[in-house]
Amino acid sequence: MKLKSSEEICISQNHLAQLQTKYMPGNRYSFNSSTPKTRLERLLRERELRKFNQSFHLPNEAKDGNREGDPFGNDSPNEGDNGGVPNEEEFLEGFTTGRTVGDAFERQDARPSKQRLLVVANRLPVSAVRKGEDSWQLEISVGGLVSALLGVKEFEARWIGWAGVNVPDEIGQKSLTKALAEKRCIPVFLDEEIVHQYYNGYCNNMLWPLFHYLGLPQEDRLATTRSFQSQFDAYKKANQMFADVVNEHYQNGDVVWCHDYHLMFLPKCLKEYNTEMKVGWFLHTPFPSSEIHRTLPSRSELLRSVLAADLVGFHTYDYARHFVSACTRILGLEGTPEGVEDQGKLTRVAAFPIGIDSDRFVRALELPQVQNHIKELKERFAGRKVMLGVDRLDMIKGIPQKILAFEKFLEENPNWRDKVVLLQIAVPTRTDVPEYQKLTSQVHEIVGRINGRFGTLTTVPIHHLDRSLDFHALCALYAVTDVALVTSLRDGMNLVSYEFVACQASKKGVLILSEFAGAAQSLGAGAILVNPWNITEVAASIGYALNMPADEREKRHWHNFMHVTTHTSQEWAMTFVSELNDTIFEAQLRTRQVPPLLPTKDAIERYLQSNNRLLILGFNSTLTESVDIPGRRGGQIKEMELKLHPDLKEPLKKLCDDPKTTVIILSGSDRGILDDNFSEYNMWLAAENGMFLRLTTGEWMTTMPDNLNMDWVDSVKHVFEYFTERTPRSHFELRETSLVWNYKYADIEFGRLQARDMLQHLWTGPISNASVDVVQGGRSVEVRAVGVTKGAAIDRILGEIVHNRGMKAPIDYVLCIGHFLGKDEDIYTFFEPELPSEPAAAARTKVVEPVKTSATKVSTSKSGSKPSRSKKQQASSTLEKTCNSGSGSGSGWRPTMRQKTSLHEGSSVLDLKGDNYFSCAVGRKRSKARYLLGSLDDVVTLIKDLAEFSRPC
Repeated sequence: MKLKSSEEICISQNHLAQLQTKYMPGNRYSFNSSTPKTRLERLLRERELRKFNQSFHLPNEAKDGNREGDPFGNDSPNEGDNGGVPNEEEFLEGFTTGRTVGDAFERQDARPSKQRLLVVANRLPVSAVRKGEDSWQLEISVGGLVSALLGVKEFEARWIGWAGVNVPDEIGQKSLTKALAEKRCIPVFLDEEIVHQYYNGYCNNMLWPLFHYLGLPQEDRLATTRSFQSQFDAYKKANQMFADVVNEHYQNGDVVWCHDYHLMFLPKCLKEYNTEMKVGWFLHTPFPSSEIHRTLPSRSELLRSVLAADLVGFHTYDYARHFVSACTRILGLEGTPEGVEDQGKLTRVAAFPIGIDSDRFVRALELPQVQNHIKELKERFAGRKVMLGVDRLDMIKGIPQKILAFEKFLEENPNWRDKVVLLQIAVPTRTDVPEYQKLTSQVHEIVGRINGRFGTLTTVPIHHLDRSLDFHALCALYAVTDVALVTSLRDGMNLVSYEFVACQASKKGVLILSEFAGAAQSLGAGAILVNPWNITEVAASIGYALNMPADEREKRHWHNFMHVTTHTSQEWAMTFVSELNDTIFEAQLRTRQVPPLLPTKDAIERYLQSNNRLLILGFNSTLTESVDIPGRRGGQIKEMELKLHPDLKEPLKKLCDDPKTTVIILSGSDRGILDDNFSEYNMWLAAENGMFLRLTTGEWMTTMPDNLNMDWVDSVKHVFEYFTERTPRSHFELRETSLVWNYKYADIEFGRLQARDMLQHLWTGPISNASVDVVQGGRSVEVRAVGVTKGAAIDRILGEIVHNRGMKAPIDYVLCIGHFLGKDEDIYTFFEPELPSEPAAAARTKVVEPVKTSATKVSTSKSGSKPSRSKKQQASSTLEKTCNSGSGSGSGWRPTMRQKTSLHEGSSVLDLKGDNYFSCAVGRKRSKARYLLGSLDDVVTLIKDLAEFSRPC
């Protein structure tokens, strides 16, 4: 690629300036009017600027083609955080291939700083070998993550991990730390016992087999099962050691990117240290279905620890879906299209298919040493089609199945026996583990048998190598291959398939790819997908690939090549970090919308200063006993039998006996439940969202409007009965003004499907013409008459209370606490000051003469009758308070008629002045309430504090 001219650079700089003016007028996430408002707009902006910046990256003409000197490849011109462009001299000067890594670092340090990226993985990208007491030899490691991050140039990256060697002495630790610093690496020092228990034990004997669907240790490995707890403790300890190193080097604004199943506890450890830290976690293996993951003894702890991260990434959508499903089924959390939500805290979950530095492979093909290898291979296998397999010698890679499929192909196609050769590179791994030793012997036996059966004195059909190849030899091998065989039984991604495609610009070979490899989701368009367990299918695919017409090969290769060169490792990393930054930004937006915690001290002080207090309390999830987490034994029965929290009985009695305090229990439950729990208290009970009301010393009355039509009840009841019968562990409640179907303890996914089916049936059938509202809760469906909400009922309830008590002073303090459905949160806004036409009318200051309301008494039996009320009785005059001069009490009221607006009698007795109203949502982050109370325990504490200052009659 030739360098850009000065004119081109000038034009490009102008274009970038236009982009910045359009998209980024100020701070990256400022609230300027031209700043993108939606998440998609922000990500598109990042993508456009990123691609534009990439056009300035000069090609690295490194002769070795693999930049082993710098694991991160940070040797290109830098852009600052504002997307600035390098100056003309930097472009024209270029970066010579002979520059040392140290020079590159020095040059980089002199340029504007980039966003720092702390990559935290179990292993560093270099292996350390001790040469003396204070000297070390460092060699670059191999692996998917290392190769994937080789091309990342957009960040000032630091890699934190274990160096793969035990360094017990202080001198060795200091010297190794200094040597690694030159490679931008930071070591975590693990002792031999931790490594054995954490890495060899919990990671490789528990998590790795489970995540690859191999299951937990069975009877022949019960010793591992018995030592599970000690391994798990070592796992948590090792994760904490990684967190300590991260905390030591963390700077504000850094992005911490945690990798793989070795560090599932790390996000939680980091967030405990600093809740503002930007933490992402990425899994490089498959994530199993929830049915597999639930067999893990520590299943819940691991899931919750990962959920502490801001962004959780996987290779494919399937893995992400399995993770969300596990959180839903095992933890009982809410799975959303965005991710997993827990009490308003959202952890975003998404798929980020990893890539490779494709340019590195494309450039390598032009190197003389690679060309020499290619020439030798072509001469060596002249006249024969070359098939290639490159795998770690691991049970999940399906090497025996691949070789058996090749044998079957040779059996069925004798004409190909001397025209095709399979080159299988099997990189040894875990050679000290008996299972791997057994696999090695098995593969050698199969290869020897096939070569003995189909080989000749001069040729054999399979060339098997138990070793790895250097980069140049591997690129040459990719380039001469006609068919690549990737037959993993289960694989997170498999970058071998990407590397093969990147080296096939000339040959345009065919890729046979297992459908159980993550790469099948990305390269499925151009590859031949196979089930590796089906030997017959793989053998047939080999024949199809070898006989494929040239035009079809070219089309398939083009699809895959476009994907590999577009979805590079750099793009993968940039996309993940961009999404992480945006996730943090959205979380900040949500935080601004989240009400603050209740200022308890202020609420109590104003309570003491008031003369006529009103306490409105919800019941379910507000005053009830704590029940078990969803899915645990006993939780369903306890929740169906709602009971007042035992710690609230005495405090609540004190509040009810205070003559200055009126307490209302406002619930969606029916009358019988409220009677069972509150009959002994001097309070008001409002059942079924306020449709039924009574003072505990009196009888039940109804506040239902005249026109409340309940003809739809029977038909809806039949529907609810049907879905209860077909949904195990669901139940429904038949109330007098509503019906509620609850599937909280049913299988979450099945319950949602049933709820969706129910809603479709209701809207097209029983309630298609009925005046009803369908209210969907987290795990429930409720059908109630139109307009029936707690907010709509509170005015009528207040009217009855005013009439009963004959209030002589306005209500000057309201505390409203509840865990209400979103539709019922209009009760919070009911008490908010009206939007005034002039500033002076900031608060509701309206009173009414005590007027006898017409709530009709009803029997305590649930007959469902609808007593009538005349419209004349329902209407009441609304008067405006005008205080006598110098009078601070309510005794000097002089009611006057409000001319334009006719308001209801209940709201007319409020004199809150804005500051004496405290609405609190319990355990719900997004709410119309002014404040939040985090849990039932906070409610108990608040009511106890209020009760201490209450004076009984």
